[in-house]
This record gives sequence, structure tokens and C-alpha cells, in this order.
Amino acid sequence: MARASILNERHRQLGSQLDGDTWNDMPVPWSYSTNPDDEVVAVRSAVGLFDISAINVVDVTGPDAMAVIDRIVPIDVSRLKPGLSRLAAIVDEKGALSDDVMVSHLGKDFYRISHCSGDTQKKLAQYSEGRQVQWAQNFDIHLISVQGPKSPALLQPHLDIALDRLPYFASREATLFGRKALISRGGYSGEQGFEVACAAADAVALWDALLETGAPLGTMACAWTALDIARVEAGLLFFPYEMPEGDTTPWEVNLGWALDADKTADYVGKAAVLKSRGKERFFQGGVTVKADRAVVGGARITVDGKEAGVVTSPTFSRYLMQSLALVHLKPPFNTLGTQVQIADDAGPLAATVVKAPFYDPMRLRARIAA
Repeated sequence: MARASILNERHRQLGSQLDGDTWNDMPVPWSYSTNPDDEVVAVRSAVGLFDISAINVVDVTGPDAMAVIDRIVPIDVSRLKPGLSRLAAIVDEKGALSDDVMVSHLGKDFYRISHCSGDTQKKLAQYSEGRQVQWAQNFDIHLISVQGPKSPALLQPHLDIALDRLPYFASREATLFGRKALISRGGYSGEQGFEVACAAADAVALWDALLETGAPLGTMACAWTALDIARVEAGLLFFPYEMPEGDTTPWEVNLGWALDADKTADYVGKAAVLKSRGKERFFQGGVTVKADRAVVGGARITVDGKEAGVVTSPTFSRYLMQSLALVHLKPPFNTLGTQVQIADDAGPLAATVVKAPFYDPMRLRARIAA
């Protein structure tokens, strides 16, 4: 079904035509009249505001909610305490990645699953049959992502909770600018940040208040092109773009941390995914390219004429002054410092295998104290 963000009028006022590709059946603002590179600078130095309401949000409730979710995700949901969230790499029966989800435990018998464009809801339907559980996509929820080092300074004066007591990947019900919201610590930028989940009826007022009060801090509304640049800089994966093979395993894209190898309970694809460990055909990596622009996504990577890998997500980072790409590389071509060639549309380009993420390789900024 077609979806629309209640913030679309604000996006049009900012210069978006909302006529590009949709995501999860929702038009998203891929660009504003402002420069996306300037928007990235705002995220890195001040505050960037994103409308990420196109993420699928599913509420799962009832006595069997935990058991049903535990049956479809490879993390041990029984360990997830109320108020906390975890990322999970959902796999299919063959052990291949089939979705990227965030599981949040919001209260007794109440969980929320935020997921990309995979088969999570199909699995929920299958494994909910005959169980005491109700689930439904929450189309009212709107998500505003507040990202950047000055995000606590923007939010805290207008909140009734203490952000410095909010752990990473934790959520708290709160009042923001006098309106109810669920505040979560996290994001998709590689910076310290928070996500505001609110009702559609409150989204416009909160968006406007954040931009108005945040103006002295350098807050900017940021479109999805800036979000894509920031997440590639930070080495963050996007399902299914980092899984072009169609049968990619978590081990091949450094997502072993998004499953619990010691989970005793059965789940979809458990035997297959555990069996695939140690049998990686390629590895997620990064390259810097000798070019003044982004290379073509999906471009072949070679070394001395030998097939070495594929580009999954490219970008040109003005902030880092480099052409970057997240890639899949076959061993031994994934060794740091390896010189490779990328078969770009304009001709072969030289590139070097480097450590990813490109920005903040120790991932310190996102976890800095609020």
C-alpha cells in the first residue's frame, strides 16, 4: 500500500520534489535545495534532522510476543530487558540475510520491530498462527532522527528525561516540547544522536520546533542523499544494497555480532547460518578511489585481471575529501593496502583497500556521553 509522511509538505518547502525512488512504498526526500555536503557537515559538527518515517515499524503484543519474535530472529530475545533494543540479522532457511531489524522491548508483552524491506512481516504472520500474539504495522508512528554532536544541547532543555542517563540503544517515554514521544539513543550517521518516535499528529510541530530552536546551534534539515553519504562514511550497511548476491550470510558482511551464536532456542535458519560460519566467499570492506566523484554502484573489482569483488555502496565524501566505496572482496584481495581496479562506466579506476569505517574507525563518537 502507498504510504506518505505527514512531513511531506515540509519536505516540499525545503525543495524536495518527492518524485524519486520510494522506499517501503513511501516517497522520501532524496534532496533539498541545500547542498547535501553542507548537510553532512551539519551532522558532523552540529545537528542534522532527518525524516526516517519510511522505516517499517511493527508493534507485537501479547503473552506469546517474545516467543514469536525469538523464533524468527537469531538474537536471544529473552535476554532483552525492557527499555532496551538490539539489532538482529534475520536469515532465511538457507542462512542468508533476509532483513535487517531492530527489536525493542518496550514493556510487558510489548515489543516493537523496526525493519527494512525484507521478509520480517511474512515471518511474523507465519509464526504467529495459533499463538497468543497480535502484531500490526504502526502507520501512525513518525520517526525524526536528530544526529550530531550538538543533539543533546538541542533536545535536553525541552525534554523531561535526562539524556545523560539514556544508554546507547535504549528508549524512554518522554515529553518533548510538550508532546509525547519515545526517545531512543542511536542513529544511522556515525555520530551521537537520538531518534524521536511520535504520533503523526505531533510530527509537524516537533519538526518545526526542533528546526526553530536548533537554528542557533547550526541545525539543518537533511535529506536522504546526505544520510547515505554519512552512513557510507561511517561504514554502516543498508539492506539489501550490501547484500547484492541474494544469499549473503551475516559472516560475510561483519554481522556476526547481530546474532547470538550461543542461543539455545531454535530460530529460522539456525542450522544453516551456523554451518556457514567459516565458509565465507568474500568479506565486507572499504576502498578509497582515485577519483573526484563517486564510482558506479555494482561495478566489478579486479586485481591483475582477476575477479576480486564488487562495489556495493559508493559515495564521494566532501567532508573527508575522498571517493569512497563499501565493497565485497574475495580473499586474499581484502588485505589492507591491496591495490585494485574498479570497472567504472567511464573506465577503470585505481583504488586501495582500507580499513572501514572511513570515519571514526573506533566508533567512539556515537557512544560519547550525552
